[in-house]
Amino acid sequence: MRIFHVSEEDDIQEFLPRIPTRKDLDQSKGLVWAVNETCLPNFLTPRNCPRVCFHIGSNTSEADKEMYLTSCSRHVVIVENSWFDRMTNTELYVYEFNPDFFCLQDDNAGYYVSERTQVPMNKWKVENPLEELFRRQVEVRFVEHLWDSYDEIQQTTLHWSMCRMRNAKPRN
Repeated sequence: MRIFHVSEEDDIQEFLPRIPTRKDLDQSKGLVWAVNETCLPNFLTPRNCPRVCFHIGSNTSEADKEMYLTSCSRHVVIVENSWFDRMTNTELYVYEFNPDFFCLQDDNAGYYVSERTQVPMNKWKVENPLEELFRRQVEVRFVEHLWDSYDEIQQTTLHWSMCRMRNAKPRN
């Protein structure tokens, strides 16, 4: 298994545990966050880009595959149209960690956490996130608003992750 952290910062030497901002998590201990390789495409976007992401999981129904995926894609990232330029012009850095120091936090979203400071064992640059997603055979959909997809995908058997939705255009 491989795990990663994606950043717009190119010079992170160590990742210090931070108190989670999510209220559903324990606020008394800091965490270093990482994501597995399957869910890495969910983070190959500018940091603050709101997005709805989904992919086939072990329990995904044939009906959901037919309804939400094309024949050539097992993974989809949906982004608002207004983010197109930033998706092609933002440089990202992918840091890889030793998975031995992490534990699974959310299987659906592919999140792993560590309570210890982590030093990345590898790093590479992504010059064009959109091209990188295409290279990974991820379907990217651009839409005017994310909220319909946000509501709909949560009712499926797909594995999904919704990121930075506080930055999405308001609901109609």
